[in-house]
Amino acid sequence: MSTTFRVRIPHKVGPEGTGAPARIRRPATEEQDEEEAPVVDLPGTFITAMPPLPDVDCEQLEVNAVTPPYSYSRVTYNDRTKEYLYEAIEPQLSGHERELLDHLKSTLTQIIGSEVASLSAPEKRSFLRGEVETYLATRGITLSPLSTERMIYYIQRDFVGFGPVDVLIADPLIEDISCDGVEVPLFVFHSKYESVRTDVAFPTEESLNSFVIMLGQRCGKAVSVSSPILDGTTVEGHRVQATYGREVTTRGGSFTIRRFKEKPFTPVDLILNGSASEEMIAYFWLAAEQGESLIICGGPAAGKTSTLNAIALFIPPTSKIVSIEDTREVNLPHENWIPGATRSGTGDRGPDGKAAGEVDMFDLVRAALRQRPNYIIVGEVRGKETYTMFQAMATGHTTYSTMHADSVKSMVNRLENPPINTPRILLSALNNVIIQIQARTEKGVVRRLKQVLEIVGFEPETNELITNTVYEWDPGSDKFTFKGHSFLFDKIMEIKNFTHEEMDAEFQRRVGVIHHLVSKGINDHRQLWRLISGYYKDPEEVMRRITEAAA
Repeated sequence: MSTTFRVRIPHKVGPEGTGAPARIRRPATEEQDEEEAPVVDLPGTFITAMPPLPDVDCEQLEVNAVTPPYSYSRVTYNDRTKEYLYEAIEPQLSGHERELLDHLKSTLTQIIGSEVASLSAPEKRSFLRGEVETYLATRGITLSPLSTERMIYYIQRDFVGFGPVDVLIADPLIEDISCDGVEVPLFVFHSKYESVRTDVAFPTEESLNSFVIMLGQRCGKAVSVSSPILDGTTVEGHRVQATYGREVTTRGGSFTIRRFKEKPFTPVDLILNGSASEEMIAYFWLAAEQGESLIICGGPAAGKTSTLNAIALFIPPTSKIVSIEDTREVNLPHENWIPGATRSGTGDRGPDGKAAGEVDMFDLVRAALRQRPNYIIVGEVRGKETYTMFQAMATGHTTYSTMHADSVKSMVNRLENPPINTPRILLSALNNVIIQIQARTEKGVVRRLKQVLEIVGFEPETNELITNTVYEWDPGSDKFTFKGHSFLFDKIMEIKNFTHEEMDAEFQRRVGVIHHLVSKGINDHRQLWRLISGYYKDPEEVMRRITEAAA
């Protein structure tokens, strides 16, 4: 037996707010004058009603509000097929409402001018609401408040949002959205249920191609038969890879959207998700303060960039940061931060392998060194820019980056072989390596920092890097173990003339700050940043406030 889930709009419904059926007065035809225009009764007094379960074998796992009171998501599990299904629940329209909506879209497309492009998203939504209400009033079309809200929702969704996939884009539990072709259900990577099929699909080749063109426009790039591959970032920060038509993908157009998180991943999130321990986060804090260079290694979807963003929050507030990425993913609260992104060129590639106007990672790394940064963040290293990055490390620039590798050995192999070709002797400029994995446990698929290692030096006789494992994840207990020694602590003791007791006291004090943040659930990056920034300025005052809060 299915459960009905309904949302009431917070104003009157139907005649005198009685909850009576909505009534639409349709425009008069040539055979009718205005007074004889037909009145059509529409059932329902709610903006969005939860539909029945898609199958008798389905169990409803959860229902979440995405943009209440309009759109919701529902995840079900089919015990017969052993599959999850993600449903995007939006306002249901009657046949007459759909007909009117299509007419509204066609009309607005013709009357909306280019001046609207300069408006912000909220301003565009407000403008469209006014246009819809004006259109209905001037045409003598009488709708109930609920029907009007449904029209406005779909107009805003299709003109400002992402159309059929807007619910998926707006759902914070969705990480990636993937379309494999025409009439093929979209798949999403859900933070709880992993790869899940959805009830969203593009029914025709025309609708899918139009959507891919729209994605290209959002990324400021053109996609067509002659240039069928799109790789870019939308103005909202979502990373897009798409193909147009059947030129390179035989099932029709395709796209993959990696959602940009407006709330970046924080150190507290790492702990709450079980990816790291409080002691490990305190260690990263000390390493960031000392300017230790770091590379985070792992496979696809291991969470490398999220961890990078979290650790970068510990960069001292007075430091100058330059970030370099193919697509914007790093999001920092620091004021003295220059975010850079690559740019594709136009036309044929020249003798140097670059198209006219192209700006690649190598160009940005070279430019960054002229900006006198204290910290350089490179989203992912995979080309000739890596050699320049390691030269920057060797000359005292702290560098953070990520790369695809599952161990220090595979990292070294990638770095010293084509196309990177970085001499092994330069790798000793690196201070820390994190090995991050995506593992399947009894808790499901989890992301864990498998190892935290220090690069201690270089052995010239064997041509090998000397490493020290500081923390290691135990899969059996799902705990993190300190391996007994850290050369970072030795370095801090030497620089600050600390005794072992003083070093331990400072480390435990920072563990206490992290514990306070975790216990209070403070994972908003700006709120967390204020406390970290305050600690750099006056640690005693911060500890006093934490002690008072705990009392």
